[in-house]
Amino acid sequence: MNKSELIDAIAEKTELSKVASGKALDAVLETIVQAVAKGDAISLVGFGSFKAAARAAREGKNPKTGEKIKIPATTVPKFSAGASFKAAVAAPKGKKKK
Repeated sequence: MNKSELIDAIAEKTELSKVASGKALDAVLETIVQAVAKGDAISLVGFGSFKAAARAAREGKNPKTGEKIKIPATTVPKFSAGASFKAAVAAPKGKKKK
């Protein structure tokens, strides 16, 4: 499912227009990105949580040459799925929760 299809699904479920659904989705995503970028965690009970995680500096290997390279420390976004989300994905086909 791409963003356009997601907007269509939101519009159908909420009875909002596609334009309003698109604006709502954009606002949600922008808010999540801004919050995580400034170090806040976002928890959506049952769905999951978004947070920033520190990744330590490490040594890697250039796949072309095999030469060792230093990879600097950085901060990356991290998502952890909630229990309800995990259960819905793990449920046998045809018996998923709604």
